Amino acid sequence: MTPAISVVGLSRLYRGQLALDNVSFDIEPGSITGLLGRNGAGKTTFMRIVAGHEFASAGTVTVLGACPVENETVLRQMVFVREDQAYPDFRVRHAVQAASWFYPNWSHELAGALLEEFGLPPNRKVKKLSRGMRSALGIVIGLAARAEVTLFDEPYAGLDPVARQLFYDRLLAEYAEHPRTVLLSTHLIDEAAGLMERVMVIDRGRIVLDAAPGRPDLSDRVIPEPPQPGTEPAVLIWGRMRAMTGARSFLPARAVT
Repeated sequence: MTPAISVVGLSRLYRGQLALDNVSFDIEPGSITGLLGRNGAGKTTFMRIVAGHEFASAGTVTVLGACPVENETVLRQMVFVREDQAYPDFRVRHAVQAASWFYPNWSHELAGALLEEFGLPPNRKVKKLSRGMRSALGIVIGLAARAEVTLFDEPYAGLDPVARQLFYDRLLAEYAEHPRTVLLSTHLIDEAAGLMERVMVIDRGRIVLDAAPGRPDLSDRVIPEPPQPGTEPAVLIWGRMRAMTGARSFLPARAVT
């Protein structure tokens, strides 16, 4: 089976600083994968390259078996929702309508229901929305697109806990009814852990942990030791996940050293 996303030796260099350092992994179709890490760890850079918005300095990325850069066939099957999503000078309903033109699996019914659930006024200009409402608009587009590959990069900035829970509930319901490959980057580990079939922790541009939560078939497996000294941010993340879930609910697929 062709991976939904395949990354081999991916690196990205900015003015002598490595944002991504030799990252390699595959994501299988029909899964929800979490990309965890602090701000500046490399999550957004990775997502932008996968979405074809940015070039890699080295390595390759394929989405649905092809390079995503300027590839209309791939891009129409992939939606990318960013924390800092920018919109033209549109009203909410115009932004939703314009998005619907790009995605063949778009659900107008779902878009309308989500606008109502998030309390988004269709006739208000996007630039007049609060930060949380702009985030909600991105979530509406990301879910209603029903794209084969769905990328959410910290999509809930400014949303209160109730609205974030609505997002999680709707994401799971949509995933169950219309399976797709979802990659969700977040630093809200406690909230999002229950969504994910696989978790990757990124720190200083490297994948330092690649694991599968909730694998009862592997409940006798031993949790590996945390990353080596010198990667303190990764250690903190690892510790939070271990403390939060326990050894029998967060079990490693592999630890990357």
